[in-house]
Amino acid sequence: MSSIPEFVGTIHIYFGPYRGNPIALYLRHVDGAVHVSPTMYPWNRFVGIGETVNKAAADFDAKWKAGDLAPDMYSGPHWEGGIKPEKPKPPPKPKPPAATKPETPEASKSSETSTPTKPEAGCGITNDDR
Repeated sequence: MSSIPEFVGTIHIYFGPYRGNPIALYLRHVDGAVHVSPTMYPWNRFVGIGETVNKAAADFDAKWKAGDLAPDMYSGPHWEGGIKPEKPKPPPKPKPPAATKPETPEASKSSETSTPTKPEAGCGITNDDR
């Protein structure tokens, strides 16, 4: 069951140097979801849908910007009543690859014993000189 539409904002479209009349944006509650859309043809094909009013407003913004109008051909939308479009959360950043460790303890021991030890620089005394 759909509810009575509620006025929630406007959007202006510019035709050349002229600013057209504002197009009203209306909100409807339909089956637990919120729909935001203009009622004027051909702009009524942009419908923002979300669980809350702010999520529906953000969805409408995204769909409107993806439409066929250039950003300089419209202003807004201008939301009434404290509606603030909720931007979706950015995707999580990928984790850096983990440092590689030797698979077995025997492999690390054999690599440690095969490397020759060098005397400390500057002291002049080695194990052979004692």
